[in-house]
Amino acid sequence: MMLLAVLVCFLTAMAIAVPAFSQERDAAEMTPEREAARVSSLARLYYKNLLKHNPELAYFAGLEPERHDGMLDNSPRSINDFVGYQGWMLRELRSMNSELIEGRVAWITYAYMLEDLTARSRLHVCQNHLWNVNQMGGWHTLYPRLAEMQPVGDVILRQTALIRWRKFPAFIDQEIQNLMLGLRRGYSAPKTVVRRVIDQVNGLLEIPLEESQLTSPARRDDDEAFADEFTTLVADEIMPAYVRYRDFLENEYLPLAREELSVLKNKDGRECYEASLRAYTTLERTPEEVFELGQRTVAGNREQVIALGTEVYGLSDFTAIIEQIKDDESDKFGSADEVMQFAVSAVDRSRVAMPEWFGNVPNSRAVVEPYPEYQEGTGMSARYEPGDGTRPGVYRIPLYQPENQSKGRVETTAFHEVWPGHHLQVAIAQSIPGLHELTQLLWFSGMGEGWARYSEALAAEAGLYSTRTGPILRLAWPARGMVVDPGIHIFEWTREQATEFMGESGRMTEKQLDDMVDRIAILPGQLTAYDSGGLEIMALRALAEAELGESFDIRVFHDRVLENGTLPLTALRVHIERWIGREQALMAAELEAVEED
Repeated sequence: MMLLAVLVCFLTAMAIAVPAFSQERDAAEMTPEREAARVSSLARLYYKNLLKHNPELAYFAGLEPERHDGMLDNSPRSINDFVGYQGWMLRELRSMNSELIEGRVAWITYAYMLEDLTARSRLHVCQNHLWNVNQMGGWHTLYPRLAEMQPVGDVILRQTALIRWRKFPAFIDQEIQNLMLGLRRGYSAPKTVVRRVIDQVNGLLEIPLEESQLTSPARRDDDEAFADEFTTLVADEIMPAYVRYRDFLENEYLPLAREELSVLKNKDGRECYEASLRAYTTLERTPEEVFELGQRTVAGNREQVIALGTEVYGLSDFTAIIEQIKDDESDKFGSADEVMQFAVSAVDRSRVAMPEWFGNVPNSRAVVEPYPEYQEGTGMSARYEPGDGTRPGVYRIPLYQPENQSKGRVETTAFHEVWPGHHLQVAIAQSIPGLHELTQLLWFSGMGEGWARYSEALAAEAGLYSTRTGPILRLAWPARGMVVDPGIHIFEWTREQATEFMGESGRMTEKQLDDMVDRIAILPGQLTAYDSGGLEIMALRALAEAELGESFDIRVFHDRVLENGTLPLTALRVHIERWIGREQALMAAELEAVEED
């Protein structure tokens, strides 16, 4: 799972004055050069305003903001102002003739902005800020991570650090006000999710100040006066605000939070789910269409599992194969340290193999790190946190209950998150010349998570799995998210129905299955993005192989897929089809030249 995907949904508020661009433009004005310049102008404006009002996003995207003293304005007024700004920007983009900039870098920037603004405008129906209680990457865990990235070291940086973090208690109090307003208006998070967040906050509060992420700026600066002042700020203002938030959740919010998992129980729930599904997948599909495609794909994967299970274990029953894997002693860990070392080995091994499958392999480091102790066992799943060129990318893994983790699943997740998955994908996007920096702030899960799912299969094709269970388990799970996500939210599956369906795959322990249900509950539509995107990339590869025949080069195909970052899937298809057309034209020209000779 990619952290930026959660952040993009979390950071939604912005109060910005609308510039005076004209929407009505004469067709004669629409030359390729002018349209490209207009895209660049709009992108600069959008980028500047996003970082001005949402500076937190820059750190997690590996970018450098101009200032380090800002904090998200999470007030409803700011969010409503942003809706107006989004509408203006969207109208400006739609007034352009995008066909004139096809083949230019500006077309990529245009595609990013159009998709992002379209998704955000639709997502407003969800009123996410009114039920923002999220164990998967909520503000209460993100801001401690931000504290670790807060620059210090000189007089100006120390001043800006104090300015930013003095704003944090008011931010927390505004979150409480937002949740109270949400309850009055018919929005809430599920009770099970609220309990998880309470546990996370309690864990954070139990950490000694000298070890807390929140006091990291004080420990990283050699000015004793600053260290004392910052630590006092955390102790006297920030931690009491966390206590107020925890107490509010326990005493006031939890009793009124919804029992049901489905977002249908919130106001405008159906519309919210459809908007979330579209935003995560970047495809125009109804929940019912996603559900049906998922069911067909799961059935096909079952057949492949049976074929492999017959070969490895001599078993031809899906359930029997999965049960055999659970009893397979070669798939078990004996300690948390063993989980860590096994994950590191998988990352190192896959990195070495990348030049065989990609023409462009950036020299970008990735490290494996566990979650902070207070987050272990609270539902946090493995995820990738991007680096910034100087800071390595981080593959964050849970070490909770190592005896219940599977070597095959750990391998699959490592390939998904690092090489050839998210780390390679992000490192390439960060190194692309000419792309506007805005594209590093925007993240589309359909392509982003789709590529990571595709990477699991590519790792099998490349022979990277060292276990006999990995290749089987990586087929037992995919596309189940396309079924269980709308199953919970649209068809209102119970927790028992959801865990039974997911548990059949053998991918997760009972604890992990329970965690996954609440992840789906608080991130409607997100789990469908993986296989919606993975299936689309596989379809594009099949198209390229069929159209190019013996001229197809897998390294070139992969480079073309990744060379523009996490494009919306609709734009990715256009890009790949154009590349195929160019390749076919070159092939035809070469054939014609040979015939003339």
